[in-house]
Amino acid sequence: MSGADASSASVSNAAMSNAPISNIPMSNAPLPKARIALCAALALCAFAGNSLLCRLALRETGADPASLAPAGIDPATFTGLRLASGALVLWLLAAGAARARAAADARAGGPAPSHARAKAATDWAAAWALFVYAAGFSYAYTRLSAASGALLLFGAVQATMLGWGLLRGERLQALQWGGLLLALAGLVWLLLPGATAPAPSAALLMLGAGMAWGVYSLRGRGARDAVAQTAGNFLRSLPLAALLGIGAALAGSLRIDATGALLAVISGAVTSGLGYALWYTALPGLRASSAASLQLAVPALTAFGAVLWLDEALTVRLLLASAAILGGIALTILGRRAR
Repeated sequence: MSGADASSASVSNAAMSNAPISNIPMSNAPLPKARIALCAALALCAFAGNSLLCRLALRETGADPASLAPAGIDPATFTGLRLASGALVLWLLAAGAARARAAADARAGGPAPSHARAKAATDWAAAWALFVYAAGFSYAYTRLSAASGALLLFGAVQATMLGWGLLRGERLQALQWGGLLLALAGLVWLLLPGATAPAPSAALLMLGAGMAWGVYSLRGRGARDAVAQTAGNFLRSLPLAALLGIGAALAGSLRIDATGALLAVISGAVTSGLGYALWYTALPGLRASSAASLQLAVPALTAFGAVLWLDEALTVRLLLASAAILGGIALTILGRRAR
């Protein structure tokens, strides 16, 4: 979520979505504005699509207790398939980009750098953070609506990034403090007990997933090749996903059907793998504050898609909480821009 000058942007404006952020653009070649806008729009839709696909898979295949459909895919299997298909697509994209760079370097008479990839290959902490995010995300969506889950995830990512900035000595202006308090009030309102409140255990899982994604984004801020690093992290998360699957098998909870498997693969290959690649393509042409502001659309897109495709209702609680949380985050961004 950084732009062309992301290396000098604040941490709180650096990462606000379902994708880790690279401080260094993938390419130095400028892109046409229309292409930047298209890539950014498609990436934001993909990020929203992750919530919709996960909720759709678990709801339609019986993971949701309120569903009347026969049992299908379980959260552990969904997580494994999503990470595996995402790893495959990202690896193919990274390999293709590496070959293109090598050919360009060969024509220019220079060697292709490889030190960045070697360094990224040792980051198991990032792989753990990715796995915790993906697993928490899947298990939370067995009992959360798509819109509530996206809002909780988004808020937790932002809180993690902002908290890290404060620990690093970043000072907030009055407008930013006001935005932070407004967002926290919205989160408290969303989680207060009531008929339309999210299930507490599921809400905690999604908040944990958001914190893990915030950590993952922080660790990826200095990547020289964001797609290659993300591909490596997806690959390294697979043994962890396999252990989760073994645990689910021992507990007798593994199940899978064609629909659930297809949705998991689409979530990994398209809305995760291709979505991240599109976002990284757009990032060099976006200012840090613009990239952060754009991602305010992700929970809104998720809520709209949930109403349209999942028949979810927009409750007054969710609307008010969304306005407070997203409005508060917008104020923190505007406060940073005003400096």
